[in-house]
Amino acid sequence: MLAAAALLFLSYASMVVNPSKAWYMTALGLLFVPIALLNLFLLVWAARRKSGAFWIPLLALLPSLIFIGRYYQFSSGGEQRDDKTIKVVSYNVGRFAMGRKTEFKEPGGKQACMDSVTRLIKNLDADIVCLQEFDLSGEYDVAGFLRDHFPEYEAGYFMHINSGGAYGNITLSRFPIADKGHFQFEKSSNQAIYTDLKINPGTTVRVYNCHFQSYNISISNLIKDGGRDSTLVRETEEKMTRRPQQVEQVIADIEGCTLESFVVGDFNDNPMSYTYHRLMKGRKDTFVEAGKGFGATHTSLWPLIRIDYILYPNHFKAVSNRIPKLKYSDHYPVIAEISF
Repeated sequence: MLAAAALLFLSYASMVVNPSKAWYMTALGLLFVPIALLNLFLLVWAARRKSGAFWIPLLALLPSLIFIGRYYQFSSGGEQRDDKTIKVVSYNVGRFAMGRKTEFKEPGGKQACMDSVTRLIKNLDADIVCLQEFDLSGEYDVAGFLRDHFPEYEAGYFMHINSGGAYGNITLSRFPIADKGHFQFEKSSNQAIYTDLKINPGTTVRVYNCHFQSYNISISNLIKDGGRDSTLVRETEEKMTRRPQQVEQVIADIEGCTLESFVVGDFNDNPMSYTYHRLMKGRKDTFVEAGKGFGATHTSLWPLIRIDYILYPNHFKAVSNRIPKLKYSDHYPVIAEISF
């Protein structure tokens, strides 16, 4: 019980510990839900045995009451819609690779998957659409593609160009774009872009469309190795420093910008993480404020993995948040309505 309680408190601490200083804390944050369930099991077990030690898992679980809402919401708590309500979508389309794995495999494959996502975006009729890992195989005229397929939107984007085409982040906006730019992260193909949007004559906001680094490490290999392979440990530590550096790069821009900001996209990190904790400063989470049910946004290990977010300024109000389980990507889209 003491060991399980200690692990749970370390999981809480993972939100404020920079992974570049103690990379193993990230694993404890990822394991928050199973560690909390273990403590809940021990609490029930101790209570049934009438053990005086039941207070150990009980005390460990009390802070979980605050954090469980980041994973599951019992009821929607959104505000009423009004004429200042905007719809925002965040979607990592996964380079349309699911077209080779699911119902799009025969016929059409990747192209059919892209066509379905394009129709989805049009049907959602959102005001702001933030896309990550948008892949245009064999297509280099990105501006022309966007004009042809999304003529009703202005666009901000940054795409990596290679022999196979272009891929990157795209922000589509029904509002006029006053300015835009991007962050090129060191030693990474991941990136973040920003667009300044005039959402009404007196209000301009900056929207950060982020795709942060995935650690892509095997925790099980590290555990099996026990730290004996110095190369494996060193590579893990190096990977663990990238995402915090990327987050701090975006935060530095947020702090230097006079505009209020939305932070949207695939953070590749969970709600008990340093990434989420840092980016939430001055903002709210549409799922926490207006979601219902599980907030998972990734197909793997559903319903545990929530890594895609729409964070918005504190004094705005979330009206709704939906996460439909569509099969066009290994991520699910996050669809929110926000009143300003």
